[in-house]
Amino acid sequence: MKNKKTLVLGASTKPERYAFKAITMLVEKGHSVLAIGQNQGEVAGISIRTKNIPLKNIDTVSLYLNALRQREYYNYIIETKPKRVIFNPGTENPEFYQLLKSNNIKVEEACTLVLLATNQY
Repeated sequence: MKNKKTLVLGASTKPERYAFKAITMLVEKGHSVLAIGQNQGEVAGISIRTKNIPLKNIDTVSLYLNALRQREYYNYIIETKPKRVIFNPGTENPEFYQLLKSNNIKVEEACTLVLLATNQY
């Protein structure tokens, strides 16, 4: 399986959160992971940053923010030029889909955990 450098946006240090589980599973599956969340911390050896960090060669952005909270990241994500953005359950955002598609970024309504578990990531 190919390493897909992934940014988890909405990262959390709380084990019950899906973002936490996604970071853990991405690391277990051998993917490079960057994480941005509201609070600093660490998950599976990955530091969670609270500020936007310069990004290069991002394959996938996995979103764990609701549509309203995504707005402040629109330009950041578009400028990062990932190949795709995964909208996990609860993060659906048709407004952002259009912006991404107009910038040739693939939109995927899916669950990162399911994609990883079924080797479809």
